[in-house]
Amino acid sequence: MVLRPDSNQARQKRHGRIRNRISGTAECPRLNVFRSHNHIYAQVIDDKKGVTLIAASTRDKEFAGIGGNKEAAKKIGLEVAKRAVEKGITGVVFDRGGYLYHGRIKELAEGAREGGLRF
Repeated sequence: MVLRPDSNQARQKRHGRIRNRISGTAECPRLNVFRSHNHIYAQVIDDKKGVTLIAASTRDKEFAGIGGNKEAAKKIGLEVAKRAVEKGITGVVFDRGGYLYHGRIKELAEGAREGGLRF
């Protein structure tokens, strides 16, 4: 019997290594991304206080459409950027959550940049 390696466990290990190097502050919070098979989630987090400042996901009531594709990721990036700019946040540290910077993660990042966030 061939045992397949657990890809989520490997992602969590990569995310742990990333989190050892980056941290969000009140001046420059962390933009964290999580993607599941059907949805994508983004949070702007102040790690010093341990609070989520802004959150957006494809599960929000305002979001209409399919949540597991690139177009949805771009919309969520634009939405989280809009909410951040409204709160006066312009610069963030991007935390890709152990995922490759490719596909939906890349689209979310590009949407956030288009919305006015710097990283």
